[in-house]
Amino acid sequence: MRILDDLGTDLRLKARWCYGTDQGMGTILRLLFTDGTMAMVYYRLMQWARRHRLTPIELLANRLNGIFCNCYIGRGAEFGRGFVLVHADGVVINRLVRGGENVYLEHQVTIGADRGTSPVLGNDIFIGAGAKILGPVTIGDGARVGANAVVVKDVPAWSTVVGVPAKVVRQRSAEDPDSLARLGATEQFLDQSPLAED
Repeated sequence: MRILDDLGTDLRLKARWCYGTDQGMGTILRLLFTDGTMAMVYYRLMQWARRHRLTPIELLANRLNGIFCNCYIGRGAEFGRGFVLVHADGVVINRLVRGGENVYLEHQVTIGADRGTSPVLGNDIFIGAGAKILGPVTIGDGARVGANAVVVKDVPAWSTVVGVPAKVVRQRSAEDPDSLARLGATEQFLDQSPLAED
């Protein structure tokens, strides 16, 4: 089943981000009680129910995410494999948002519509705490959005943006050793993960 494949990838990447490994029963148990994990499960359940036109389950999963996780992901929002909510508290995502694979979100992130159009996110993206991405913008592959940034214009691939409004402060390449695309491929990145000690 696709939901299990997607959720399995999500959970493995979150475990690697938070704990530096996705192996062992201890890591799995820790992960189940880590902030954001249940929000990821509710989101995948909602996505699965929507694909199978099981509206009552879709509505229930959406509501449970809001009540228990304080995470509001609109019904219809689509993310590929590797959707990681590092922390879920205060996350708000519009129902029209489209995201690629390996998208990492911190708490208090808003990805919202402006005049009926919503952002499109590429692959291997990190969005810092409190960031706001609004309107018809595209976030390129490998981009990083700094904490509390307000993004109202397109973000080039492999760039880091910060500030209000967000501006590019760094440009990287796909071969950069700390690229999210390489998460799990090199121990060097895992040792540098900001949550490795969490």
